[in-house]
Amino acid sequence: MTGTGQAAFDALMSFTRQTMALSAVAGRTAWDQETMMPRGAAPQRAEEMGALESMLHARRTDPRIGEWLAAAQAPDAAGQAQLRLIRRDYARNVKVPADLAAEIARVTSLSQGQWAEARADRDFSAFAPVLDQVLQLRRQEADALRAGEAGQSRYDALLQDYEPGMTAAELETMFGALRPRLVDLRACVLDAEGEAPRLSGPFDEAAQMRLTEEIARAFGYDFAHGRIDTAVHPFSSGSGLDVRITTRTSAADPLGAIYSTIHEVGHAAYEQGIDRAYLLTPLGQGVSMGVHESQSRLYENQLGRSPAFCGWLYGRMRETFGEIGIGSAEEFARAVNRVETGHIRTEADEVHYNLHVLLRFDLERALIAGELQAADLEAAWNDRFAADFGIEVDHAAHGVLQDVHWSVGLFGYFPTYALGNVYAGCLFAALRSAVPDWEEALSRGEATRATAWLRESLQRHGGLRPPRETVEAATGAPVSEGPLLDYLEDKFHRLYGL
Repeated sequence: MTGTGQAAFDALMSFTRQTMALSAVAGRTAWDQETMMPRGAAPQRAEEMGALESMLHARRTDPRIGEWLAAAQAPDAAGQAQLRLIRRDYARNVKVPADLAAEIARVTSLSQGQWAEARADRDFSAFAPVLDQVLQLRRQEADALRAGEAGQSRYDALLQDYEPGMTAAELETMFGALRPRLVDLRACVLDAEGEAPRLSGPFDEAAQMRLTEEIARAFGYDFAHGRIDTAVHPFSSGSGLDVRITTRTSAADPLGAIYSTIHEVGHAAYEQGIDRAYLLTPLGQGVSMGVHESQSRLYENQLGRSPAFCGWLYGRMRETFGEIGIGSAEEFARAVNRVETGHIRTEADEVHYNLHVLLRFDLERALIAGELQAADLEAAWNDRFAADFGIEVDHAAHGVLQDVHWSVGLFGYFPTYALGNVYAGCLFAALRSAVPDWEEALSRGEATRATAWLRESLQRHGGLRPPRETVEAATGAPVSEGPLLDYLEDKFHRLYGL
């Protein structure tokens, strides 16, 4: 390696670290908007977010990056991976005009607040005009990104921000293989289930927060580098030494807070677990949203909803809240895993969950392609939901307004939830083989036996490998939807004696 090559690499990495530090500040500002910001500050915050994005876009498209990339020589495999990711992002960033990037940041910051108000009022018509603005901007961005990419669709261009290397056609094939077995399993369970047990409360919300903190610790969340707050829509934010999560509570249903927390801890543990040598570099964050979701969904479902963990949680629930209306750990496990047709994706059971995602995947592809307009989205959603789930949408907050994603322009994000479930199925099969006593530990409320394997096998590597390779390196097997479907069928057959 020449001295010039080393110098170019060092200069590039120093510049990148500063950019990523500024990006982390912008991310913390977005966290504040969701958790602490007074509602009246929204117009000013939109201007602030636009200004931050203008500055970041200027850095991400700085011509010196191209010069450094041309001259840089990586000292090792990790350095080569850094260059690969920087080169990929730079090639995309220079295609997006600076004024468009700033306008997207400004409008989506405003849109998020308007979505929250429309959701509270159950009024999609109040949100449709700003959603149309977001759509127009994202379509422009997609057209800029796919310039020079022969045959690439708008949707595929946006998808690369969330799952690099993936295409809508590949997802459609995978989801097409998921749907028939999921629909068959749903029919079997609903026929056999009868009246599933239900918790009876109320459940003190302050006590829920104390219990969620205890559970977060049990799953390995590091409070020295994180915190739990409340928000309308639970999320995880940050990386490295500052990784925060939110949850939401309801006096009628403590399971929402518990499992939202476990889900977000999965995201947070991934970011906290990445090798500190990669801090504030492209390798120092989750490699894709699909891989990210594999962690959150595996923590929440394969571990958190396992009969073993449910047995421990049942005891803690009774200690915390007293009588909860359920007489045994076995009944509690059935309550936690109750299969029920409902409106809300984040509250959906494992059998229904991917069907919710597939609905969104199809609708957002039509929106980005221009085949579906914002004004017509609510009717399209309601028709599709009735066809897929057999029930009518009663109001917009239970339908098209339930998720924050489209308000902030995250088109291409939704399919990574189902892809994450597929990845989680593959990882869980490998985990059970590698950690034979995982269930026994979970029955004592000790999740770290399983999560330590995930940290060593996958999380610590961050962005070192492309997404699919990251999962395949951890499991030693090719990615397939088969392990997920096998896990679901085995679990629910056992729970409901099918």
